Amino acid sequence: MEFELSDSERDLSEAARRFARKEIAPIADRMDREDHFPLDVFRRLGEQGFLGITVPERFGGLGLGYVAQAVVLEEIARVSPALALSVGAHSNLCADNLCRNASAEQSGRFLPALASGAAIGALALTEPSAGSDAVSIQTRAVRHGSQYRLTGTKQFITNGPVADTLLVYAKTDPAKGAHGISAFIVPRDARGFSVSRSLDKMGMRGSPTGELVFEECEVPETQRVGAEGTGVQVMMSGLNVERAVLSAIPVGIMAECLDRSLQYAREREQFGQKIGRFQLVQAKLAEMYADLESSRLLMYRALTSVARDKKSHRAAATALTRASEASTRVALDAIQIHGGYGYMRDLPFERLARDAKLLEIGAGTSEIRRLLVARELLGPGFDG
Repeated sequence: MEFELSDSERDLSEAARRFARKEIAPIADRMDREDHFPLDVFRRLGEQGFLGITVPERFGGLGLGYVAQAVVLEEIARVSPALALSVGAHSNLCADNLCRNASAEQSGRFLPALASGAAIGALALTEPSAGSDAVSIQTRAVRHGSQYRLTGTKQFITNGPVADTLLVYAKTDPAKGAHGISAFIVPRDARGFSVSRSLDKMGMRGSPTGELVFEECEVPETQRVGAEGTGVQVMMSGLNVERAVLSAIPVGIMAECLDRSLQYAREREQFGQKIGRFQLVQAKLAEMYADLESSRLLMYRALTSVARDKKSHRAAATALTRASEASTRVALDAIQIHGGYGYMRDLPFERLARDAKLLEIGAGTSEIRRLLVARELLGPGFDG
């Protein structure tokens, strides 16, 4: 099966590439060195339509599919995986999740600002003691009349320190375990909400990550997403879409590393000849290409799969696991091909290598994703 971009997807990809090279590339190093989030550039992404790709047109978005969302992330990731991560958390984890699960009234209230970039979105799931075991969250939501009061702490939340609109998971009935989880829309100005700290990361610097605290945080019933206890369905379908779409970030990392390595191999001379003539360099380039193309095909397969069935883990978990691990390997090979120059911070490879590593950890670690794939392959009786 061959995956071809539609005309609209190809046009969107080219527009995203032009924007990324002009607006994002010049600030990518500053983002990394200063852990700087470029709010002005983020807003301009919204003005260009890149933040609401799957949001229906009636709510200010483009009304396109997950492939369109992925090609934009790939182009941003080529110059700044960190900004691509923040865009993905905003547009996919938050806005697209609301598109699929929020009521018409909630969508009308929150989606237009997210699509335009006037508001920044985030998803708050992970907790200090609940990472890969997401359903073991301890944040509580206790009902008081027409309001809920949320109490707990969320950890490692992408966009958390700057988010205006958060999709938050909490337990409304702890006795029911996974089936006692509910989802809530929490604005930044909600009473009882605070950002306790921003986290200092190895990579993906410039994409703000934080620890969030809810202290009897007041959320009206009208901002609960779906019925009580249905949060686990929102969570699991969202994780599969997240894995498929975020696969575009490691694909973008690999594409940039390969293009730059090919150019360098054609130009750099050692021992009186271009290093592209050395068979060991050729072997590295061939492996980088194979990693990129196989990862991209798995990504397109996963994007097609989640558009049809958001409950199946297999395609999305496979795509992100393969692409994330390959991107770390490809970034290190790019450093090796560039030699001493590759190790310097004047070139982007050491930043891309640090950024790539996160994708082996986020959206469920590689180990957890492999378990999901294996259990789905084995069938009933092997899912626990």
